[in-house]
Amino acid sequence: MNVKELVKLKYGEIALQNQNSSCCSSGCGCSSGEVYTIMNEDYTQLDGYNADADMGLGCGLPTQFANLEKGDTVVDLGSGAGNDCFIARQEVGDLGQVIGIDFTPEMIAKARKNAQKRGFTNIEFREGDIENMPVDNNSVNVVVSNCVLNLLPQKDKVFHEIFRVLKPGGHFCISDIVLNGELPKALSEAVEMYVGCIAGAITQEEYLNEITKAGFQQIEIVKKKNIIIPDEILAKYKNDASIKEADLKQFEIYSITVRGKK
Repeated sequence: MNVKELVKLKYGEIALQNQNSSCCSSGCGCSSGEVYTIMNEDYTQLDGYNADADMGLGCGLPTQFANLEKGDTVVDLGSGAGNDCFIARQEVGDLGQVIGIDFTPEMIAKARKNAQKRGFTNIEFREGDIENMPVDNNSVNVVVSNCVLNLLPQKDKVFHEIFRVLKPGGHFCISDIVLNGELPKALSEAVEMYVGCIAGAITQEEYLNEITKAGFQQIEIVKKKNIIIPDEILAKYKNDASIKEADLKQFEIYSITVRGKK
C-alpha cells in the first residue's frame, strides 16, 4: 500500500470503533491510540460541540481563529466524523453552508449519521480526495482543516486546491504539525506516527513557503504550541538499531494554526 491507502485504512478502523471504548477519543490513552491523542485540543466548551463527532484526532481549534460569519460557505478538509463541521455550522448559522470532505468511507458514513441525528440540513459530507476537491472554483468563503494536510506526501497540491475553491477575498485557517529538525527514519515511516500527523510533517519554513507559492497573502501564524511525545511512546523505538538515542532529541514538534487570504 502507498501512504494514502494506509492512512485511509487506519482511519476507517478508528471510525468503526465504539467511541465509548475507543483509544482515539478525547482524553483516552492506550498503546494503539496514544500517538493519535497527544496533540488533541479540548472542544467541549465550544458552541456546537458534538461528542459523537469528536474522535480526538485534531491538533488545534481552527474554527476558533477562522473569523467565520453568518451565511458563510465553509469547507472542512479531512472532516472525519464531522467535529469541526458542527462547530463551523454554529458560527455560520442556518443561512450558511458547511461542506466536509474526507476520503474514508467509514468516516463519511459516521459524519452523515451524526448530522442526520441532529436534523442539520445545511451540512453536507462529500467523499473525495482533498488534493482534487469535489468543490467548484471560487465558490467558498473559508476553508478550515485540522491536522490533516500532513498526511499528504505532496502538500503543494492541496494548497493550490484551497486557492482554487476560495472566492476572491476568501481565506483559510488550518491547524497542522510542523517540525524543527528531522525525524529519525524509523519514526517517520511508522504508520501510527503518520496517522498521528507527525511523520508527514515538514519544517515550518517549508510549510509557509508552500502556502506562499500557492498564491496566498497575509499569511500569519495565530497560535503555536510545542508537542511532546511521551517517553513511553519513544521507548518503542529505542531498540531500533537504526536509531541512536540522541536522535530522539534532535527534533521538536509544533502544532501551528495558520491563516492566509486569497
